[in-house]
Amino acid sequence: MKLPHAFLALTAALTLAVPAAAQTRIRDVTTHDGDVPMRLVGYGLVVGLSGTGDRSFGSQSGAIHTVRSVTNLLRRFDIEVPEKNLRLRNVAAVVITAEVSPYLRPGGRFDIQVASLGDATSLQGGVLWMAPLMATPDGEPFATGQGTFTIGNDDRTKTGYYSRRGSASGRISDGGVLVSALPVVASAGANPRLAIKQPDLMLASRIAAAINAAAGAGTARVEDPGSIALKAPTGGADSLPTFLASLDTLPVEVPTDQRIVIDARNGVVASGGDLTVGNASVTLRGITVRIGDTTTTQTPGLMALAKGATVRDLAAGLHAMGAMPSEVASVFDALRASGAVTAAVVIR
Repeated sequence: MKLPHAFLALTAALTLAVPAAAQTRIRDVTTHDGDVPMRLVGYGLVVGLSGTGDRSFGSQSGAIHTVRSVTNLLRRFDIEVPEKNLRLRNVAAVVITAEVSPYLRPGGRFDIQVASLGDATSLQGGVLWMAPLMATPDGEPFATGQGTFTIGNDDRTKTGYYSRRGSASGRISDGGVLVSALPVVASAGANPRLAIKQPDLMLASRIAAAINAAAGAGTARVEDPGSIALKAPTGGADSLPTFLASLDTLPVEVPTDQRIVIDARNGVVASGGDLTVGNASVTLRGITVRIGDTTTTQTPGLMALAKGATVRDLAAGLHAMGAMPSEVASVFDALRASGAVTAAVVIR
């Protein structure tokens, strides 16, 4: 989709005059066209657990897939053990995921994420047995994963068997090793482009303006909110990487994103700038919030805020009242629906 040149010029002039929240490098908000990360997946076994692995009881019940995986593993070492004789509480079947740069070469290392596939209660202290990693479950392996975990505190309950939520997954730093070359990235040729990570017409206009100011008018052109076409310099393909690298370091102003992000599990509220809340009233399970009305006598369960109250004021008041995280999220969502909050509300 091509936008009128007059409209793009006007947009660039207006957006450059608007105050921005922060300044960053162009490389932090864009990617080069064709630079698509490769995602890898695998299946493996974590061994060395302290009784927190899959509850498997031979071939009768429990995590039968774990038992069969161990049997197959031992068979490769010429060790035959009947499935019915295995009682595995120190082993867990896991799924492995990773994302690597398309330019990584064999021998390069990368982080991998590991998560329990069965009913293991914790992977703390375990070691991932070497597992193949591929782009598709039935494809050829490009890498292998192996190593020990990075997991937070693994506090146990008094029974000693169940641990806190989240310890059944973890990260292995540099646990992946590329063993085969990845598919070659298609060359941009004489028509390179920058792809914006979060498409935004205002940001695209600012990026194009910054490039044109540094490299000359006509070097960059906005194609749409997510793409900027570049005019590569003459001098052959050898000069293209240098040209793109020089653009990556140019500073650009990132527009303020009017958004409120709420974590419904712990009640954390984050917003950009001092966002205000319009006059409104919300009642939810014994909690009443009135904004723009301070004439009401303060009573338990009632919070009255003056006109022009900010998101920060509202969040602090709700937390002071002892509102549950889900209630905090519900209040903000109701204010957005009523129009009292104009920013986007994202509940996670």
